[in-house]
Amino acid sequence: MASTDTAAPARTGDTGDLAGLEAGLDALESGPRHRTPVRQTLLRKVLPPVVAVLLVLAVWQALISFGIVDDPTKLPAPLDVWNVLRDAWLQGTLLDYIWTSVSRGLSGFLLALLIGTPLGLLVARVRFVRAAIGPILSGLQSLPSVAWVPPAVIWLGLNNSMMYAVILLGAVPSIANGLVSGVDQVPPLYLRAGRTLGATGLKGTWHITLPAALPGYVAGLKQGWAFSWRSLMAAEIIASYPDLGVGLGQLLENGRNASDMAMVFEAILLILTVGIAIDLLIFSPLERWVLRSRGLLVRS
Repeated sequence: MASTDTAAPARTGDTGDLAGLEAGLDALESGPRHRTPVRQTLLRKVLPPVVAVLLVLAVWQALISFGIVDDPTKLPAPLDVWNVLRDAWLQGTLLDYIWTSVSRGLSGFLLALLIGTPLGLLVARVRFVRAAIGPILSGLQSLPSVAWVPPAVIWLGLNNSMMYAVILLGAVPSIANGLVSGVDQVPPLYLRAGRTLGATGLKGTWHITLPAALPGYVAGLKQGWAFSWRSLMAAEIIASYPDLGVGLGQLLENGRNASDMAMVFEAILLILTVGIAIDLLIFSPLERWVLRSRGLLVRS
């Protein structure tokens, strides 16, 4: 009896020591959480792109001021482009240009997401489907999206359905291939553990496969949006029609037809700004969340 009484406290002490050790390791891995000062955030994230933009503007203006490029029909001055942007804003057409393209791009991307996600899971999980469709998806991903504009116009006519078809053909392969890549990188141990706990079929896909494949999936989504945006711009440039409205691609084409380089640069800057804004507002936070949830976000 005496030996039994002395052994029990020893086991209790060992358990407590083990729990304390685990808590200490968790604290070391997680690290102290503190809010980054606003000044530090401005210096690290805001100041570098602002400096880069100012440098580009300075070089651009220098090319005009020093007569290196003295033909405004080839390179307008930054002030000329600014005046065109200001006039469009005062006339109330600037936001219309942006919204026409952004609404189409986001709607087409959401449709591509609904199609590309189950397609990617099917290709990743069914060997026969992968052997049959996998090479086609890779080939479609490398095909320039502008190649789909002429057949889409012939099949569907000059309407929004044609625009969405071009976006889908450009974005779905990227989303599906990104998910396939993510699923291929899921450790088999996760899948076996899920099956042991009863997570099979759709339950296993939802609770095990998709969360583990998020890094590759998010990369595919990011690339899918890039293809969506480029596909839409190609469609708006080539397939112009009054009933379609004036988007950013059509604005670019109107500037070319009028030989108005200030309008051309206006469209280019707006297309670039929208692409950067969507990345900063949607995909960069999503990517940081995925990395942080896996302890992969490096903080300097």
